[in-house]
Amino acid sequence: MDYRLIAVQIGDLLKWDTSVNQIDRIASSILKVNKESFPIESITSARARTIYDWILSLAKTEMNAEERTIALIRFCTEIAPEQLRGSVAKILTDSGFPYNLVYKDNLEEFAQRSFHAEVVRHSQKLFLQGNFFHAVFESCKAFNSAVKQKSQSDKDGESLMMAVWGCDSGVLKITKCQTDTDRNIQDGVKFLSSGLMRAVRNPTAHEPALDWSIEKRDCLDILSFISFLYRQLDTAVYFKK
Repeated sequence: MDYRLIAVQIGDLLKWDTSVNQIDRIASSILKVNKESFPIESITSARARTIYDWILSLAKTEMNAEERTIALIRFCTEIAPEQLRGSVAKILTDSGFPYNLVYKDNLEEFAQRSFHAEVVRHSQKLFLQGNFFHAVFESCKAFNSAVKQKSQSDKDGESLMMAVWGCDSGVLKITKCQTDTDRNIQDGVKFLSSGLMRAVRNPTAHEPALDWSIEKRDCLDILSFISFLYRQLDTAVYFKK
């Protein structure tokens, strides 16, 4: 395993997105090794040099190989902002480090939810990387696109959902819209779908991941909600006006 190459690549990737204090704090908590200095003229960023020194200090310390691998993966992941964790995972995976060794719990939690197949397709890889923000964002975009396609509408987002699910003028029907219960269910899906767009899709589209973070448990709950809406879409019948 080329720890020196990984240290250079991770440092170069993250040199603008973290602080020396944060790197030191996370390293002290996760790596539990004594930090040494490994001078290298080609690295001029203080953040990148700090990452380089910590990773090489880890490589130099005697410990079980699996323990060292887990520590490296956790360190690199924790110091990375969420939007860069996919890139961190690629660097580690390409270098021969089994990234999912650390995040196998994510796979178990994800599998337990029995998400809709489209949610799995658009979010699983991101979720396993710990990229919860983009797992939600991609699933929201995919649901919006699926509704547009089935309704044959050129609207988007909240206005799309309010238009196509309505009892009176909507083209996607999951009930006959005759009884009060029919109308309540139909309108409920309309407002739930539009709420997803307004409360989740729009913020993830317009706010940086660092400013509008999504925790794992919230990600799982939102993905379950999107799965519910996908199942309503699956049963919906298109009525052309």
